[in-house]
Amino acid sequence: MSEVATRELMAQRFRSFLPVVVDLETGGFNARQDAILEIAAVTLTMDPEGNLMPDETHAFHVRPFAGANVEQSALDFTGIKLDAPLRQQMAVSEAEALGDIFKPIRKALKSTGCTRAILVGHNSAFDHGFLNAAVERCGIKRNPFHPFSSFDTASLAGLVYGQTVLARACRAAGIEFDNNAAHSARYDTERTAELFCAMVNRYKDLGGWQLALREQQMEEDSNENDS
Repeated sequence: MSEVATRELMAQRFRSFLPVVVDLETGGFNARQDAILEIAAVTLTMDPEGNLMPDETHAFHVRPFAGANVEQSALDFTGIKLDAPLRQQMAVSEAEALGDIFKPIRKALKSTGCTRAILVGHNSAFDHGFLNAAVERCGIKRNPFHPFSSFDTASLAGLVYGQTVLARACRAAGIEFDNNAAHSARYDTERTAELFCAMVNRYKDLGGWQLALREQQMEEDSNENDS
C-alpha cells in the first residue's frame, strides 16, 4: 500500500478526525480555578493494514497560572512536588506547553489529511474541560481539537473489557501497568494510548470496521441517488 493510501486510512477511520491522546494532572477538579500541573499528548499513526499505533509523546511540567488554586489533596494523590528542583527547572507556562503540543498535532493533521484533532482520554470530559479552559486563558485562536467531542477510554474499556479503571483495563488488554508510575501525565497518557489502540484494533480484527465501511458506502450511495 502506498504512503498516500496509508495516510487516507486514518482520515477515513474517524470521519476525518485525528485521535490524539491527552492526560493532565491538575491541582483540583475546577477547570476555571485549579492549576494544570502536567500535560502530555500522544499522537497516533496507522500501519498499512489499518492498525492504530502510538507515535510521538509530548509532555511538560506546567507552572500554575497566576492566581491558580492547588489543593493539597491533589498533590498528595499525584505525588507532584511543586518545589522539586527538577520540576522548577523544567516547568513551562500553560501557553508554552500548549503551543509546543499543538504544533506537532497540526503537522499530523496535515500529513494525514484529517481536518480536526479529537481528544482521547480516560474520563475524557475532565481533561477536555481543563484543556479548553487553558486555551481560553491563553487566548489561543487556533485550537486544533474539536471543542466538545471526545473519545472516552473509560467508557470504551467498560464495553470491551468490563473494566473502567485505567490500570485494570490495561491489564485486561495485556498491557503492563506500573501503579508506582501512575498519575504522571506522561505515563498515564502512554498507557491510555496503548489501550485505545488495542480496543480499536481488536474491533477491526473482529470485523466490525468492515461492517462500518459497508454502512458508510450504503449511505454515500443513497445520498448520490437522492441528488
